[in-house]
Amino acid sequence: MMLLFIRFQMSSSGQIGPYTNPAIGYLKKSIGPTFFFLFILFAGGADGLHAQDQQKTFRAGASLSNITPPLGEPIVGNWNSPPATYVHDQLYAKSLVLDDGDTRLVFVLVDNVGVNREVFDAAKSLVRNETGLEKKNMLMAATHTHSSISAGGEGQKRRGWHYGEPLDEYQRFLARRIADGVRIAMENLQPAEIAWGSVDAPEHVFNRRWIMEEPVSNPLGTQDKAQMNPGHQNPALVEPAGPTDPEVSFIAVQSKEGTPISVLGNYSLHYIGGVPGGHLSADYFAVFGDRLKELLQGDRQHPPFVGIMSNGTSGDINNLNFAEAPERKPPYEQMQMVGRDVAQKVHRVYQGLEFREWVPLRSAQSELTLDVRRASPEIQANMEKIRDRPEGAEPLYHRLEKVYAGRIAQLEEWPDQIDIQLQTFGIGELGISAIPFEVFAEIGLEIKEESPFTDTFTIELANGSYGYLPTPPQHELGGYETWLSTNRVEKEASSKIVAELMKLFNEVQTNQ
Repeated sequence: MMLLFIRFQMSSSGQIGPYTNPAIGYLKKSIGPTFFFLFILFAGGADGLHAQDQQKTFRAGASLSNITPPLGEPIVGNWNSPPATYVHDQLYAKSLVLDDGDTRLVFVLVDNVGVNREVFDAAKSLVRNETGLEKKNMLMAATHTHSSISAGGEGQKRRGWHYGEPLDEYQRFLARRIADGVRIAMENLQPAEIAWGSVDAPEHVFNRRWIMEEPVSNPLGTQDKAQMNPGHQNPALVEPAGPTDPEVSFIAVQSKEGTPISVLGNYSLHYIGGVPGGHLSADYFAVFGDRLKELLQGDRQHPPFVGIMSNGTSGDINNLNFAEAPERKPPYEQMQMVGRDVAQKVHRVYQGLEFREWVPLRSAQSELTLDVRRASPEIQANMEKIRDRPEGAEPLYHRLEKVYAGRIAQLEEWPDQIDIQLQTFGIGELGISAIPFEVFAEIGLEIKEESPFTDTFTIELANGSYGYLPTPPQHELGGYETWLSTNRVEKEASSKIVAELMKLFNEVQTNQ
C-alpha cells in the first residue's frame, strides 16, 4: 500500500487546508472532499496505528512467594517418600507479569514435582476475584523438582481422581501463596523493555529411553522394546529411542533504565537430583535463577531480580549419558554445575539482546476432551495374578509389579474422559504453549516446527498434571513412560494436543 505523507493545516472551523501541492489539490477535486479525507485516514492508518502503539507503555513486574512446606511431611518424586528433615534451599512460586497497556499476562512457576489442576484453579480464582484479571491470561506450571511434598493430595490419594473435592492443607497454602505472589508482581509493575532469545546447551540433555537388543519385561506382564534408565554402558543398548531438544529459550525484561527485572528460561531437561533423602530443594531450576541474579547483579536492587526456569518438553530427557561410564559426585554438585552453566550461556546471549519498548500481548485457551486408558483383558488378568500373590513372593514379571497392580486398580477411580486445559500466549513474534503433562521432547520439537510464530517454546506441567505424554510411536516401543497409570490418557492424545495448540496459536496470532 502506498502511503501519502500530506502536509496540512487545520482551520479554526475544523476544515483541512490549504493544499500547497498541485497533485493533492487535483486528488481532492477528483474524488471529492469527503472521500479525500477518508483516503487520508486510510493512507495514514498504518502509521497512525504504529503511533498509537508507541503511546502505550509496556510494563513488567516479578516476585518471589515462599512455598517451602513444613518438615515432617513425605517428599514425593521417588519410589520411597522419606519425611522432610532439612531445607537445603527455599521453595518458591515465582511470578512474572507483563502488561502492554491493553493485555496483562501472568506466568507462575511453582517448585513442585506436579501441581493438580484444582490447586491452580483455586489460585486463579483468588487472583481473578482480587484483581479482575482473566483466568485465560494466567499460565501456572510446576518446575518438576523431585524434592518437595505433594501438591496432588496426601499419600496414595495423589494418584486417584478427586477433582472437585476440598483441597488439603498444603494445597490451600499453595493456592494462597501463588495468588499472593501474582498480586505482589502486579504491585511491582514498572515501565519496562522486553527481549527474548535462545542458546543451545546440548551437553546436559540425554534421551533416557533406549532401544534394547531384546525385549524386556515390565510390571504389566508384557514386553517393551524400549527401557528407561537402562544402566550405563549396558551391552544390550542399541540406540536412544528419541531425540533431545538442546535449546534454552528465554524472555528477559528490564526497566527503562536498563535494570534487570526478570528472566524466564525454558529448558527441556528433567530434574537432576543428587539430593540426600529428606532434603527439600528446588533443584537446578533454583541454581539457574540464583546464578543469573549474580551475573546480572540483581541482588543490589528493589524489587529484587527474579530468575525463573520453566520445564520444557522433557518427559523422556534427563542428565544421564548411559553410553558412558557413570560418574559419582557429592550431593548437589551436578545440579550446581548444570544450573550455573546454563545461566552463564543465557547471560552471554543476554548481553547482545535488543530490547523493545513495546510488543503486543495475547492469549488463548481451550478445553480438550481425552479418553482415559483402561487395562486390556491381558493386563487385567496379569494384575489379578499379582494381587493374589503373597507379600514377599518372587515377582512374576517385574520388581515393581505390586506397585503397578495397585496403581492400575486406582485408575478405575478416574472417569472415562477428562477435560484438560491447553493454553497459548503470544508475545510479539514469540509463541508459548502450555501442556499439563510430562511431554516427550519430540512433541516439543513438532510444536516448534508447526508453530506460526517465529520463535516458540512449550512449558510442560502447566495448569495441571496428568502424567506422561508419549507419542503414538513411542507407545509402541513401551517403557516406563508408557505404562498404564504412568500414562493415563489415550495413545493418540499427543496428536490431538498438537493440533489444538496450532488452532490456539493461529487465534493468538490473528488477534495481534
